[in-house]
Amino acid sequence: MNEVILSTVFQPVVCACGFQTACEPFCLAERVPEFNELIYVTEGTMYVSEDGTDYEINEGELLFLKCRVRHCGTKETRRGTKWYYARFCLEEPDDDTPRFEPDPAPPEPDRPLRYYEPLPKKLTGLKGGHIERGFAGLADYCLTGDELKRMRINCMFCQLLTDIALAGYTEKTDSSLSGRICSWLEKHYAEPFSADKLEKEFYLSYKRMAAVFKQERGVTMQQYHTAHRMRVAAHLLRSTQLPIGDIANRLGFEDRLYFSRCFHSFSGVSPKEYRHSAKNDH
Repeated sequence: MNEVILSTVFQPVVCACGFQTACEPFCLAERVPEFNELIYVTEGTMYVSEDGTDYEINEGELLFLKCRVRHCGTKETRRGTKWYYARFCLEEPDDDTPRFEPDPAPPEPDRPLRYYEPLPKKLTGLKGGHIERGFAGLADYCLTGDELKRMRINCMFCQLLTDIALAGYTEKTDSSLSGRICSWLEKHYAEPFSADKLEKEFYLSYKRMAAVFKQERGVTMQQYHTAHRMRVAAHLLRSTQLPIGDIANRLGFEDRLYFSRCFHSFSGVSPKEYRHSAKNDH
């Protein structure tokens, strides 16, 4: 589907960005550009074909066009159509590079997390929202004379792409049972795992939820819940001076020894050893 992929490793470089209004009807010329392009329509409709797939971009919708892929106009864009655009280069991972590298178990607090998120090809329902405002702010800033403009434009655009990626991820996972379970487990990390609470929350049998979750996530719900609690614990051990017993209580562990065993199983070291290692790294 000619996806544009955002990563935590490579920052996008903006080639051009702005706002346009069609003064006369026109049809997009055929081309195979060396850059990716993001189009967001604020008024009217644009028609684009990419590699034989036709797209209609209406008010409040955006579309990504992939670099080095043929695209052209399929219908005439009417006078008065208005849109924001950004042309940009973005180094992407090789085809055999995993899209997601799980958060490493401690003790590697300074190891960069590599994450690759395919940007949604098209998003709708954005009229008047924060993504439209972000695009408007970026286009306005491109007109300023700031000496650091090029650097700041890239940073602002990276934030815009991140917002788009998160919006696309939410759109994909809203109807996913495992996604909703993950969100619930993350919000309730300070509580012991409870099958009964999950059944009451989702009105489904635990057996059914467990089967779906394991199939979609590759781990059990309890494993996911425990891993998230341990990531929170690792963060608290690195960033605070809270006693280990207090951290265990914050995470809903009444037994400090049991908390230490869980943390050791997750990280390979005890909470005390992990804290000591994190201090030495700084």
